[in-house]
Amino acid sequence: MSNDSFRNRMNGFTTMNGGQAGADKQGKKKTVGIVAIIVILLILSFNSAYEIKEQEQAVLITFGKATAVTDPGLHFKIPFIQQVKKVNTTIQGFSIGYNLETNAVNMDESLMITSDFNFIDVDFYVEYRFSDPVKAIYASMDPLSILRNISQSCIRTVIGSYPVDDVLTTGKNEIQAAIKEMILERLEEQDIGIQLVNITIQDSEPPTTEVMEAFKAVETAKQGKETALNNANKYRNEQLPSAQARADGILKDAEARKTERINEATAQVARFNAMYEEYIKNPVVTRQRMFYETMEKVMPGLKIVIDTPDGDLQTIYPIESFTGNISTGTGTATTEN
Repeated sequence: MSNDSFRNRMNGFTTMNGGQAGADKQGKKKTVGIVAIIVILLILSFNSAYEIKEQEQAVLITFGKATAVTDPGLHFKIPFIQQVKKVNTTIQGFSIGYNLETNAVNMDESLMITSDFNFIDVDFYVEYRFSDPVKAIYASMDPLSILRNISQSCIRTVIGSYPVDDVLTTGKNEIQAAIKEMILERLEEQDIGIQLVNITIQDSEPPTTEVMEAFKAVETAKQGKETALNNANKYRNEQLPSAQARADGILKDAEARKTERINEATAQVARFNAMYEEYIKNPVVTRQRMFYETMEKVMPGLKIVIDTPDGDLQTIYPIESFTGNISTGTGTATTEN
């Protein structure tokens, strides 16, 4: 075979193989394009739908504008243009004063001072939920940290206004209510889309063993005080009726003596008035009679000697006979004892 004929055959074979290779290359390009389109469509389809669960709310962001989506179920959005951020609206919680997982004490949060300048460890549990998803995402960078800081501030303020006995025993409910009210007021001022559900005191105790023993001693003393008061009240209730009866008897005796003294004074006044009337009628005789009567009482053995004008001495004894004749006598009278 000549060289020319061999070269022509080889050229024809090359042409045939080149055409087949070009066809295969075009087929591969088509396949890759179809696969790429399918992948893009799948991505777009998956990126255009989102689901909101019962305990969730979503924020749909379109060119920076946020819109709340609150209805649960399947929703659609424009891929790569609209973005969705979900917010859990269930009731959640965090601890203050201790680690919720390990139950270890956090002294920086739990150690507080009361109104009577006593130190005490108090642990709290705060329950919250997101009430406005848009504000929860855009009103602040970390609304949970803000709630924690507000809670700690309100807790210390309220605990600092109560004595240690109330924090440890009977005042817990009142303290919880005061703290909750204060936190709600602060959250309303901040308006960050988070809502306080409840806050409870988990535990309250003195910070050290020595202080705890001192508090136990105080409680024992209080119980002793209550026992002593109860015994005192019992004794008072037993003694009070008899004392009241004695007091009533004394009052009645006093009233009787009062009446007796009033009657006696009234009689003396009447007697004095009668004497005064007689005195007005004959003052000289009355004065002398009063004098002799008084002297008779003072000196029962009195002897009366009368010196008459003619020089005779006359002794009159007893005094009653003298008082009857003295009104007519003209002499002077002297007394001898």
